[in-house]
Amino acid sequence: MKKRHMLPAMALTLIAGSMGSRAFAEPVVTDYKEATSAYEDAYLNGFMNLNSGNQDQTSYDVNLSVDYEKVFSSPDYNTTLEFYGNGEFSRGPNAGDDDTSYYDALGSATFDRYFQPGSNGVFWYGQAELGVRKDMEDPFSKVTAGLGYGRVVNVTPMARAIRVIQELRERGSLTGDPSNEIYQSVAEIIAKEDEYRSKYGSEDYEQYWIEDIEKALMVSGMVSGSGSLGAGAILKSYDVLVNERISTRKYGWLVRGGGGIVISDYDGDAGDPVIEIGAEYHVPFGNKIQFSDEAAAAVVLDNDDDNYIFSNVMTLTYELTDRVDWENAWFFSHSESEASNDVTTNILSSTFRYYLTNRLNFNLTGALVNLEDNIDNNGNDEWDKSLNLGLTYRLK
Repeated sequence: MKKRHMLPAMALTLIAGSMGSRAFAEPVVTDYKEATSAYEDAYLNGFMNLNSGNQDQTSYDVNLSVDYEKVFSSPDYNTTLEFYGNGEFSRGPNAGDDDTSYYDALGSATFDRYFQPGSNGVFWYGQAELGVRKDMEDPFSKVTAGLGYGRVVNVTPMARAIRVIQELRERGSLTGDPSNEIYQSVAEIIAKEDEYRSKYGSEDYEQYWIEDIEKALMVSGMVSGSGSLGAGAILKSYDVLVNERISTRKYGWLVRGGGGIVISDYDGDAGDPVIEIGAEYHVPFGNKIQFSDEAAAAVVLDNDDDNYIFSNVMTLTYELTDRVDWENAWFFSHSESEASNDVTTNILSSTFRYYLTNRLNFNLTGALVNLEDNIDNNGNDEWDKSLNLGLTYRLK
């Protein structure tokens, strides 16, 4: 969740090792040629801190968040739905400390339409955003439109195809490494999981889905034995595709820019024009590492209080094992307003995620947070340091 990061020197060593020689001539995820695909990620994150003893009352700090993203991609257009919601509940240790709470949520829908279908060239886009938060006067709502250039491709289907074929090779179900065309065929079937679910139902679609993957592999002529995978290999394929968690992989870059209007804002303002630009860059290194960087800048024009906002989110995820991911992140934001002080935020974090199941993972996160608001002695002059344990449940 969606979702800030710097790469420690140790990660460079691990990356170098992971990109060494391979025993088989398997493709890399960027060899995937996207047709029509879709992916959906939805996570529920939770963290709780409870303290008692040597204080007036039991204190607590609870944080819950929901992170959702759904992307549909085709040669003609892309549609992206995103939502992030956060809730915090706390009470201090002193006798006079009351229970406090806070919440905020922001959702967006973005549509990109390419002038030349299948190209990585120019597209037009439209976007709508809606947000709420505690103590607001009005919900936040904004619409924008503009032009962009480039394309980002979801290559997760190829990553999953590589994992399936790796397992089948290791158990001897395949006599050799298939051609890239076979990998592409398997990846295309994997990318159609939602179509199989819609056609056959959520209870039965997997048997037809995996059966078609088996047929694609049989074309290679490398299926050992009787020419079919057999029950054991099919069960292993099911285990990889259904029970293993492979993080979303992306490849490519794009830029966009446009304008629009803030229909309503949290402070009650309405009708302010906005100009925005954005860029994103994604690249996998080998089949285990994903680097992403997304930046956005906006200017909200107000007669007496123009606002300037810039943010950048950088992440690098390394798949240590089939069950452990290591994610490093750096989140940076800077805002300026004619009516208040400039604010700059830096958040550096490093997270180890252990996947207990395909849907549930245990997180260990170390973080450094710095908020510079040009106000002295208000409790945030130094870097905050934290080490948190939490759980994430994958809804989708």
